[in-house]
Amino acid sequence: MNAKDLPAVILAAGKGKRLGELTQRTPKPLLDIGGRPLLEWILTGLRDAGIRRFLIVVGHLGLQIVEHVGDGSRLGISSEYVWQTGVHGTGAALRLGEVFCGSGPVLMSFGDILTDPEHYRLLLQSWLQRPCAAVMGINPMDDVRAGAAVIREGDRVVRIVEKPGPEDPVSRWNQAGVTVFGPEIWPVLRQVPLSPRGEVELTDAVGMLIAQGHEVRAVEFRGFWSDVGTVEALAHARSAWPLRA
Repeated sequence: MNAKDLPAVILAAGKGKRLGELTQRTPKPLLDIGGRPLLEWILTGLRDAGIRRFLIVVGHLGLQIVEHVGDGSRLGISSEYVWQTGVHGTGAALRLGEVFCGSGPVLMSFGDILTDPEHYRLLLQSWLQRPCAAVMGINPMDDVRAGAAVIREGDRVVRIVEKPGPEDPVSRWNQAGVTVFGPEIWPVLRQVPLSPRGEVELTDAVGMLIAQGHEVRAVEFRGFWSDVGTVEALAHARSAWPLRA
């Protein structure tokens, strides 16, 4: 297998509530950064890394995304869509892509993660050279309490903790929101229990992969990375993003 044979699923159904009025009429993935919608940077970055087939999971104002990206030909890709209704979690959103992926491997990205395109190449290279249950991008943060702390032994992930508290193991590495999953992910997504929020969480699914003895590796994202989920993060991305349309 090479990168062009690997499908990608982009999770772009969220409401972007923390962005307030900015996402009342515009879905978060279509917010402008550097003269282009955030989602276009994700799609073209992955395209340049070799991926051609995309499934975009849409929800809030999703018709705007469908109309903007279309069949993907304008961007040199092929894109299809599936609707996520209700709030069921990131794991449930990825599970909607199983048929599209033929129950095989998949690259998954959150639709609000803006990251150096080189990170995509590093992630794909790691998985293609040595396929396993998951290879996840991780990025350094001064405080990971708002994200998911990743605990490692070498490059192997041994634990992932969503929104860690003071009693949890210390880590400065956060789950970056871009992961290549092997086929092992699909049965796990059907088995993982609901979180306290009543959702199927991807972090719980990764934890189950680890608990079952599957190999989960990490690739460090040391360049630009931003979770464009707040007004402050959006402003930072607009000022610091090194690329322009």
